[in-house]
Amino acid sequence: MRITLKEKKLKNGTISLYIEYYKGSNTDSDGRRVHLRDFEYLKLYLSENPKTAVEKKENRENLKLAEDILAIRKSEYLQGKYNIKNKSKAKRPFLDYFIEKTNEKAGSEKNYGVWTSALHHLKICISPNLLFDEVNDEFVKRIRRYFDKEAKTKSDLPISANSKYSYFNKFKACLRSAYDEGYTAINFATKVKAFEISETQREYLTFDELQKLSGTPCKYSILKNAFIFSCLSGLRWSDCNTLIWSEVRDEGENLYRVNFRQEKTDGVEYLYISKQARELLGERRSPSERVFLGLKYGAVYNNEIVRWCNRAGVQKHITFHSARHTNAVLLLENGADLYTVQKRLGHKEIKTTAIYAKIVDQKMRESAHIIPELILSGTKND
Repeated sequence: MRITLKEKKLKNGTISLYIEYYKGSNTDSDGRRVHLRDFEYLKLYLSENPKTAVEKKENRENLKLAEDILAIRKSEYLQGKYNIKNKSKAKRPFLDYFIEKTNEKAGSEKNYGVWTSALHHLKICISPNLLFDEVNDEFVKRIRRYFDKEAKTKSDLPISANSKYSYFNKFKACLRSAYDEGYTAINFATKVKAFEISETQREYLTFDELQKLSGTPCKYSILKNAFIFSCLSGLRWSDCNTLIWSEVRDEGENLYRVNFRQEKTDGVEYLYISKQARELLGERRSPSERVFLGLKYGAVYNNEIVRWCNRAGVQKHITFHSARHTNAVLLLENGADLYTVQKRLGHKEIKTTAIYAKIVDQKMRESAHIIPELILSGTKND
């Protein structure tokens, strides 16, 4: 942090003295550099053109007082008031703090899983005895090199580009939190570049494939209902799993809605659903009871989705999340615009939704039939 005394000319001709606390800069979502500053206005003023002995004396006294306050503020900074590294906190092991942050995510199953996986890798490349006192630029760069060049899966294969992105982002999130809580004097998360996220293949079902699944028995009826409901509504597994009856609104004939808080974004969503989607939920029960009671996440249900698809003759690697992709594709194929699909899926940015437009690309398919048929002569078939 840089602490300096500044002057600002006022409309009445006097000069206001203030202290600027410059905390560096970061890059916003549009790629613009944003400077981080705080200000303390001292309510001390100087005459711009002092003429009398009194004015000159007041200027000297006010400037001296401002400089004294500046010296005090710099001293306070060195003592730790402005996010400088706390001596006792600096002696805490980094991994111990990362474990604490990981445990704080336990309420969000998917997010907790990513933090846990990141922790697994950090235990490989960071000594349990490494203290915050030893965290520096080289340490952060070394962890990045590990994820980029050395990190392996359980099958001893290099981790995927998206795993690099996810795990290293959790490491950076921990660094930001450590800075905010006074464990480090510098926000090291801003000192290193994140990995690029790659566009993953989004496996989905066509309408005909979904029809086949609907007519094929599934070992777990609650799984079948929840999966097809997700295909028709676009709700994530986590949101289906936590949906309770008080969030299901029957508002009139053929008018149904679910009001829920997205597990991933924590945002409140209001989503209209079709009559068929509502029927998949079954009879209304206690307001606090889960709609898909008994729905579980794990290898048993994941494997059953694969077996269910095989029985239906669908030769694709389908997971529960494929239902959400299916919903997006079916909406676009049947005339919904990108903005509508974005709102229904709860995407913050339209570019996330636009990925599905590449899958559909209906106009490209239609363009194959724009040119009228030729009347061909002199061919082998004449």
